[in-house]
Amino acid sequence: MTHRIARRALPALGLAAAGAARAQAAWNPTRPVSIVVPFPPGGSTDVTARLVAEKMAPLLGQNVVIDNRPGAQTVIGAEAVARAAPDGHTMLMSSGTTLTINPLIGRNLPYKPEDFAPVVHVATLPFCIAVKPGIPDTIPGFIAHVKANPGRVTWGHNGRGSFNHIAGALIADRIGLDWQDVGYRGDASQLNDLLAGTLDAILVGGATGLAAARSGRARIIGWTGEARLPNMPDQPTFAESYPGLVAVTWFGLLAPARTPAAAVARLNAAGAAAAADATVQERLLNEGIVAAGGSPADFQAFLSREAERWAPLLRRLDIQLN
Repeated sequence: MTHRIARRALPALGLAAAGAARAQAAWNPTRPVSIVVPFPPGGSTDVTARLVAEKMAPLLGQNVVIDNRPGAQTVIGAEAVARAAPDGHTMLMSSGTTLTINPLIGRNLPYKPEDFAPVVHVATLPFCIAVKPGIPDTIPGFIAHVKANPGRVTWGHNGRGSFNHIAGALIADRIGLDWQDVGYRGDASQLNDLLAGTLDAILVGGATGLAAARSGRARIIGWTGEARLPNMPDQPTFAESYPGLVAVTWFGLLAPARTPAAAVARLNAAGAAAAADATVQERLLNEGIVAAGGSPADFQAFLSREAERWAPLLRRLDIQLN
């Protein structure tokens, strides 16, 4: 067998060249494209995925379907995509939990960042802190209240190792807060406890925080993004009082590693166009989400920066997922 391969080396090179040419040719999906969302329906990741999928479908000439696979801190959905055929027909709508936080704090994860090919950075999501009545509703007032009541002010998050738990740890580390964190399985239950008055504060994505504020039984004190949201210019950021104090998660599409470059390029073009759509951007902003975009290389650079930014804090605090 070895000698036959050697004698056919020149034809093989020709076949390789032909294969490379085909890889650079235009790619079109031949069946519906699936976006795996590793969260239940209704959350920020799911909402973002559905908005983008709706706009990508006509651009790709195929239906784009959402496949919700929640559980195990997004591990179930991520593993499914890591093991999927790298043919361009399966993508993961990842959040920062999946590919920024989990690889830094998880042991024995069934996937690693190298198992995915970045397609497009879809959006970023700053968190907000919403408080119940009786808790000061400004950032300076809230911080002073927490410091005056060490260990007694409660705040909700989505469980140990979730991105909003990590964001709360960053805030406490930077400002020097002693507050009592309470983990929940999702936004709904902690929102209910906040509105019932049994929880003092929640640190959540915009959709949940805005729902709390619209109820009239809670108020948003501030956001963790780099700048104020353009549709909420009266609501401050923590960075205004504490420069550099930024904690945002992100949403992005990734394909299995070894997905052909032509497929990644086509999916990127459709995903970036969806993120740039004015209707999508407006609907995302109404959920406290800021659309992004860019090339696969841009997304890869962003992922690298995020890992470098969070790794020192997580090492220092020794936060582990399992």
